[in-house]
Amino acid sequence: MKRGTRTFAVILSGLLAMAFAPQGDIYFTRDGHVSFYSKTDLEDIKADNNQAAVIFNKATGVVDVGILINAFQFKLAKMQEHFNETYMESTKYPKATFKGTLSNLAEIKFATPGVYPAKASGTLTMHGVSKPVTITEGTIEVKGNQLLMKGVFNVNPADYNIAIPAAVKDKIAKSIRIQVDCTLNPK
Repeated sequence: MKRGTRTFAVILSGLLAMAFAPQGDIYFTRDGHVSFYSKTDLEDIKADNNQAAVIFNKATGVVDVGILINAFQFKLAKMQEHFNETYMESTKYPKATFKGTLSNLAEIKFATPGVYPAKASGTLTMHGVSKPVTITEGTIEVKGNQLLMKGVFNVNPADYNIAIPAAVKDKIAKSIRIQVDCTLNPK
């Protein structure tokens, strides 16, 4: 399936899921925050993306996240350029997605305000590679009519065929910490 067709299929499936879900079960944002952090003895690298699109169905626990790779912002413009052109090839692979399900959905009391532990398993697709991912460090906070979702997991660039040039391999961690922080509103 071609990339454009795949992207259309993802959007269509999300819209169909929202159309057939009971009112009040679907939560959404277009400005979720995703950041990553690479720590080594030589250099720390951090980038932020405030354009994550997230759809969550509280009845089924299904969560879909999509982010544009070139929307990550770095402190240094040169880092951002290398990230997009050399490592992530964001022209060729413009988007990363996570499609998964909360594994402890029954433990979250959506009718009662509070912070609940959340765990999710699914597939992270990035740089043309899809791999299973488990998020064990997560929370969902029920706050008024909003859901505040947070999660942390690690990604190894090598698992996604992201080549790190030998000249900078000691400046980039073997495992990158990914953090997600989103405020979702009812759709």
